[in-house]
Amino acid sequence: MKRMLSGVKPSGRLTLGNYIGAIRHFVSYQEDYELFIFIANMHAITVQNDPQELKKNTRDLIALYMACGLDPEKTTLFLQSDLPQHTELGWILTCHSYMGELQRMTQYKDKCAKQETGITAGLFTYPALMAADILMYDADYVPVGVDQKQHVELARNLAERFNHRYGDTFIVPEPVVAEVGAKIMSLQNPTKKMSKSENNPKGTIDLLDEPSVARKKIMSAITDSLGIIQYDPENQPGLANLLTILSSLTNESIDSIVKRYQGKGYGDLKKEVGQAVYDFLSELQVKYQAIIASGKIDEIIQNGNEKAGKIAYKKVAKVKRKLGLSIQKR
Repeated sequence: MKRMLSGVKPSGRLTLGNYIGAIRHFVSYQEDYELFIFIANMHAITVQNDPQELKKNTRDLIALYMACGLDPEKTTLFLQSDLPQHTELGWILTCHSYMGELQRMTQYKDKCAKQETGITAGLFTYPALMAADILMYDADYVPVGVDQKQHVELARNLAERFNHRYGDTFIVPEPVVAEVGAKIMSLQNPTKKMSKSENNPKGTIDLLDEPSVARKKIMSAITDSLGIIQYDPENQPGLANLLTILSSLTNESIDSIVKRYQGKGYGDLKKEVGQAVYDFLSELQVKYQAIIASGKIDEIIQNGNEKAGKIAYKKVAKVKRKLGLSIQKR
């Protein structure tokens, strides 16, 4: 069975965009792949965090992943910071990365373009740690959003560079980008991605939002003045975003939805999208609360850490032998 791996950073709460763009696909992937999902909490500290909030976000994230349908019997869930091999391999790959490669990474480049102050060295070098996260487990495939694809490309480049210099060590992974719903946009600025860090709360639907509040956000979503229901992301990005959300939550094709709404107005569409979001969040949050109350999160992470840790230990030991960092005969 081919192996697939992904990680998620516990900075802020998960959004509907995270679910549609990634999590719902993981639920189906776990049936066809050996799936590894890790909580990328070491990446969360590239910016300042409140420790208690980071802990809560981490536990919420694990519970939400399970509530969305990830099965610990089929998927290996583990915590990045519990396995020191991640940062060890991250440093090794940092030493094999070029400044130009890291300078081209979107997050660092965007912050520099905005002339933000207080940019940490960790924010600059974190793509090498992300490459280590991926290459550690010999992942064949890495599901990513459109804006994260460049990180997998860096991992591929580093794997090929290391293999060329020291012999076959890493599998060169392939990115997997979902065709529909890979990028859900802000409800208030549909030219920008729906983000955990968005300043306008009306633009983002959190998975732990009160369902009625989420429905109101849909009703106030920005559309346009054309008054024609069609799927045109370039000229009608807000409307296209609502169609994508509805299609993703109901599994009805966008073409079918558009046909149903011929001659109808945006208000009717918003009501249906709002109800679909309300129903989805209501069911999800019942499951989330049950998982939190069960007290099983620690056990699940411990089991996942043990399985992932064995693989990580062997991989880093092999890398260190290749580099000459291990001098003992084994």
